[in-house]
Amino acid sequence: MQMDNPFKNAQRQIDDVAKYLDIDRKTLAALKAPKKFLKATLKVKMDSGKIKAFKAFRSQHNDAVGPYKGGIRYHQQVTEDEVKALSTWMTIKCSVVGIPYGGAKGGIVVDPKKLSKGELERLSRAYMRAFYQAFGAWKDVPAPDVNTDGQIMAWMLDEYEKITGKHEPGLITGKPLALGGCEGRTEATGLGAFYVLEQLVKVKKLNKRKTTIAIQGFGNAAYYFSIFAQKAGYKIVAVSDSQGGIFKASGLDPTRVLESITTGNLQEMEYAYDPVGNVVEIRDYGNNRIRKVNLTSGVITTVAATLNFPNGIALDSAGNLFIADTFNSVI
Repeated sequence: MQMDNPFKNAQRQIDDVAKYLDIDRKTLAALKAPKKFLKATLKVKMDSGKIKAFKAFRSQHNDAVGPYKGGIRYHQQVTEDEVKALSTWMTIKCSVVGIPYGGAKGGIVVDPKKLSKGELERLSRAYMRAFYQAFGAWKDVPAPDVNTDGQIMAWMLDEYEKITGKHEPGLITGKPLALGGCEGRTEATGLGAFYVLEQLVKVKKLNKRKTTIAIQGFGNAAYYFSIFAQKAGYKIVAVSDSQGGIFKASGLDPTRVLESITTGNLQEMEYAYDPVGNVVEIRDYGNNRIRKVNLTSGVITTVAATLNFPNGIALDSAGNLFIADTFNSVI
């Protein structure tokens, strides 16, 4: 299936399944479009004093068996079609496992990494002010998603209760325990992915001790997935995120990798790659050296103590890549 437009892809999936079902056109049409789609422009005061506008969405796909349910994501590439597609799939996911909720999804077009904590809070509260009338424990229940967490859910819940004047902790999930959140919620998505891995290994009759894992994206879900996988005996050899990636043949410690990504001090790193897959750096953990990497054999040797080529990187005709470990790249 083509993935150029996620919502059209979701609609094609429904059409493909409908061929094998006795389903009337009215019901089919209802499944192929959100029942409601809300959008707003959030105006937020930045730390500089300037007002900046952010596009925001909430797609409420279907509530036939219960309240709408779905996360709110913060990402610079969020689109209307993505949010519509995700709300559609949320309806299907809830139905498949028999949970009495419908599907929803929300999003803001923003790179949250460029916002201060105060700006992030003001943005989150602005989102709730824009859509609070659509939310409720028995109407539409939001949750964390990409780049959102318990703190953001806490701000949104607080804003909702200020506006409505009533205490309603059931409005939102993924909130901190002190506000009525559930134990295990933080690691639940990653644990679910681990259960899928275990079933895959069982069906494919794989040897987990000989199975290596590369993880694309290293947010909350991936981190906890890697923790459970490592404890079960799997070897995590590669991790990547929007800034680049790392590889270690002998295996990565997920906890240390997360600490390194957070601090920008990748002590676990052997190789570092940029977002398009080019080797950009090899460090010797604080020593000023130049490394030679043979791209065929993978053999790494120290060849010099001074830098004599531009940008810290050079490739010779023999296929050797020279990299200065003082050429710092934040991964």
